[in-house]
Amino acid sequence: MQIADCNDFEPQEEHGSCPTDPLGAFLHGLLAMPDLFAAGGFRVTDNATDTVFVEPGCCNGLEAWRDWLEVLDSTGCAYFGHDPSSVAERVNDVVRFTLDAHGADGSPVIELSVDQVRRLVADAQQDLQDFLSLAGTWTEQHLPAHAAAVTTALARALDLAPTP
Repeated sequence: MQIADCNDFEPQEEHGSCPTDPLGAFLHGLLAMPDLFAAGGFRVTDNATDTVFVEPGCCNGLEAWRDWLEVLDSTGCAYFGHDPSSVAERVNDVVRFTLDAHGADGSPVIELSVDQVRRLVADAQQDLQDFLSLAGTWTEQHLPAHAAAVTTALARALDLAPTP
C-alpha cells in the first residue's frame, strides 16, 4: 500500500485518466507510471558512535538499491541524497560512508569492509525478493483481477524486474 500511495499522483496524459472507482484510483499511479518510487531505503548506522549514514528519503528510495552495487563493483562511488550530501565510496577493501561530502571537515564517517557491505546488500536484496513473493501471494488472494499487474509493478518499483 505504501508503494502505491507514494506513486499516487495524476500521471501525464499518455498514461490515461484516473479511474473513478476507489481501488482503480488508488492503483492507477502504480500501474501507469513508468518510473516508480519506493519510499524507504537503506540506512547504515554505527552503533558505537550513533552515527547514521543516509537516512532513507526522496533521493534514496528502495528502487535505488542497485546504487550500492555501483560502489562495490563499478564506479566505486554513489551519492545518496542531499541535505546532507551523503556519499559511499570504495577505497581498496573498505567502503567509506561520509555523511556530508560537501560539509565542513570532520563530517562523520563510517567504514565497513567491502565483504560486509556485500553481505548487507545481498541480505537486503533477498528481503526485497521475499517481500515481492509475499506481496504476490497477497494480491492473488485479495486483488485477483489486478494480481499480475500489481506484482509486476511492485517488481519494477523495487528494481527486481527481469531485464529484457
